[in-house]
Amino acid sequence: MGDNEWTVEYYETEDGLSVVEEVESFGPEVFARILRTVSLLEEFGLELGAEYLSHVRGKIWELKVSRYRVLYFTFTGRRFVLLRAFIKKTKKTPEKELLIAKHRMEDYIARMTILSIEPRKEL
Repeated sequence: MGDNEWTVEYYETEDGLSVVEEVESFGPEVFARILRTVSLLEEFGLELGAEYLSHVRGKIWELKVSRYRVLYFTFTGRRFVLLRAFIKKTKKTPEKELLIAKHRMEDYIARMTILSIEPRKEL
């Protein structure tokens, strides 16, 4: 991996449900197309452009692959965290999808914060 490349992580709930399963549910052809676009995201990052990326709300962005969307946010260390995949059927991103992504983002950040806290040393 080059110095300018980003890392992509796939959100997973504590009980193992992953955004990958949502992408897989679209079928093998769409799955492959989305993975190819994710590879471009890793390589080019935020420079990928409006054809593939757009800001949705707050820290949440969307990766666009035809009518399919993957909501994500950026995290420390040049990292994209993919949160939610869905088929976009209307011009506006459904509020339900944004709420799921926001909840997952908050959960991810909380879990990463807990992992980064070192145990207190005994005096």
